[in-house]
Formats: sequence, C-alpha cells, structure tokens
Amino acid sequence: MSHEHVSNTKRIWFVFALLSVVTTVEVFLGILKPDFLHMNTFLSMNFLNWIFYILTIFKAYYIVWAFMHMEGEKSSLRWAVVMPVIFLVLYLLFILLVEGNYIFEVFKNATIKWNF
Repeated sequence: MSHEHVSNTKRIWFVFALLSVVTTVEVFLGILKPDFLHMNTFLSMNFLNWIFYILTIFKAYYIVWAFMHMEGEKSSLRWAVVMPVIFLVLYLLFILLVEGNYIFEVFKNATIKWNF
C-alpha cells in the first residue's frame, strides 16, 4: 500500500490569486467610489455598500471552503456549518439596516438637529 503525496501548490496559488483580485476590487471601489454605485440606493443602503457586503461574504465563504477543507466534506456537514453563519449574517445585516434607518430618521426629524 503506497501513498502518493499530492502537491497543492497550484490550488494555493489559485486561492491566493482569487482572494487578491476580490480584495483589489474592493480597495479600488473604496478609493474611487463611483457615483452610479455610491449615489443610488437599494433597501436604504447604497449599491457600493451592497457590493462590499457581497464581496466580503464571498471571501469569508471561500476561505472556509478552501482553507478549512470544506470542499471535501459531505454536503450535510457543509450545510450544517455554513447555514447558521449565513442566517446570522443576514439577520445581523437586517437588524443593523432597520435600526440604523430608525435612528437616522429620529435624528433627522428631531427638534435638535444633529450634524451627521
């Protein structure tokens, strides 16, 4: 019985390149802040922030997928790990958006004006 050592060098470089590209896109969008993304809103948040959230969640998922070796696990284990995280992130995002919008409206319509 022999065991061959399989090199993952190509896989590591692919993951590094993919995460680097996504991070570079995030940094450039953060520096440039294109008006068509920054000035248009969807569900009380501008498109640029939605892009940042989506890319960050993608990076987090891919890191778990590649470096925690979830790609080789059974589907039921993958879902047992990923679904609670997805649910909690979406729940936290929902709470932050709803409560943040409420606080903004309270300060905007208050008799004492706050300088945001």
